[in-house]
Amino acid sequence: MSGSRISADLTILVIDENAIRASIIEEGLAEAGHRKVTVIHEVQGVARLIETLQPDVIIIDIESPNRDMMEHMFQLTRSVSRPIAMFVDSSDTASIEAAVDAGVSAYIVDGLKKERVKPILDMAVSRFNAFSRLQRELAEARNALEERKVIERAKGILMKMRGLSEEEAFALLRQSAMNEKKKIADIAQSVVTAAGLLL
Repeated sequence: MSGSRISADLTILVIDENAIRASIIEEGLAEAGHRKVTVIHEVQGVARLIETLQPDVIIIDIESPNRDMMEHMFQLTRSVSRPIAMFVDSSDTASIEAAVDAGVSAYIVDGLKKERVKPILDMAVSRFNAFSRLQRELAEARNALEERKVIERAKGILMKMRGLSEEEAFALLRQSAMNEKKKIADIAQSVVTAAGLLL
């Protein structure tokens, strides 16, 4: 699914209680070259189906959504980490905000037309991939920051306990990491844990 061109080989799940509207989506997907399309008209048991089918993208179409149905759909979208495009005929600000919070990649109000299905699907996949990349980068940055804090604490402990300079303390951590074939942060964590037990 990477790259700028969205693959026509995607497995797509369409959830739509209205058969006529579902056929509009199916037609739009077929014209875009998508063949692996499963359409269901019943929301019950959809979580199990998602687990079995493992779709790459989910398209949800709700003609006239009520509060309960939207909440049910948002709970579903929160639990599956996939691009989701949602078509609704009418919406309010609260529903739009709830959709974004729930991780819906494309939320389209009153826009169900066959020729719009492909560009909306492509946008949902692209936005999902961009958001996932940002989340990954944020997690990596947080992790790096945590590791740096642990290394600083370990250096402080070594400087205090062994009377080393900051450079010497870091060199000792680095040498231990190389000897044990571990990351410096792991060695630093061991130092911090050991110091916690000794003090």
